[in-house]
Amino acid sequence: MTTLINRGFSRRSVLGAGVALAGTLAMPAVLRAQDKSLKVGVYGGYFKDSFDKNIFPEFTKATGIAVESVAEPTGEAWLVQLEQAAKAGQAPADVSMMSQTSTIKGQATKLWTPLDPAKIRNFGDLLPQFVSKYPDGTIAGIGAVAWYITLVTNTDTYKEAPTSWAALWDPANKDKLGLLALVSNSFLLEVTAKTFMGGTNALDTEEGILKAFEKLAEVKPNVRLWYRDEAQFEQALKSGEIPMGQYYHDVTGLAAADGQPVRSTFPKEGGIQDSGNWVLSRASTKVDEAHAFIDYMSQPAIQGLMSRKVGTAPTLKRAVLDLTAEEFAAVSSEIEPILPRYDLYTTKSDWLNQKWTELIAG
Repeated sequence: MTTLINRGFSRRSVLGAGVALAGTLAMPAVLRAQDKSLKVGVYGGYFKDSFDKNIFPEFTKATGIAVESVAEPTGEAWLVQLEQAAKAGQAPADVSMMSQTSTIKGQATKLWTPLDPAKIRNFGDLLPQFVSKYPDGTIAGIGAVAWYITLVTNTDTYKEAPTSWAALWDPANKDKLGLLALVSNSFLLEVTAKTFMGGTNALDTEEGILKAFEKLAEVKPNVRLWYRDEAQFEQALKSGEIPMGQYYHDVTGLAAADGQPVRSTFPKEGGIQDSGNWVLSRASTKVDEAHAFIDYMSQPAIQGLMSRKVGTAPTLKRAVLDLTAEEFAAVSSEIEPILPRYDLYTTKSDWLNQKWTELIAG
């Protein structure tokens, strides 16, 4: 699903098969006419299959709104399609799951119909990072799902879990690391800034970004693999060939539950929290149906079940969730997260990619 390989969500395809919703939540009696329908764009594979099987039918039972799911292409191709269609007054999907960077890019052309927080009952319980706003303060997107990238280790090689991202720079870990290969999906500049520069505000200027690049370059002797193929790193982590790196907390947890010698650690500086939004195409006429859908998906019970069954981190405050401490720890953390600087990937993308190639990947 995503930009996760620019990854937005493509990774969710490995997790989606397990979703199961139990019971139907109470919904307002409005919008129950049988002719109500909604096209929802989600990433393909198991993720879409699980939504089709378990989530969308429950939403329809609760609201009377039929859902037609649309398989989105990964990366920014879907953003381009939605924009071109909107210019023609058409909506390939009414509501779409969209990466944070694509959400911001869509705002530039006012592609997203502003959402009404009064129609989303748990709006006040959403964590601030899961409300994407236009410059005028209107709501462009609401957090759909979130996930963490954490510091992972092979437990046969590392008997004790590392406590800080600084372990990536430790000379003792020479030639032992697997790190994500792109500036826009590794978020290693943010990790560097949070660990050594006082926080991601250090990236507000090009001078600060260059200092972060210089510090990050010091990690290169420790890197065995800059990976794009997640399966390749996961296998190397399990075997101990590459015993440390950054990876997805939920996937690592599933591997550990299967008996693999791996662990995921939230460093003291926080895990990297990435996420995607629900957005509404300006060409869509299904505004009421879209709000009913986003309201449903933002309920604590649905967020909790997604955490249990899909491995996504909840978008709501901890206090309103029914997750046990163990269930919450399996997908999230009380440690303040490292939030990606999505703004930089929309305003300085070419420059960042150039510097990454020159200073890190070269």
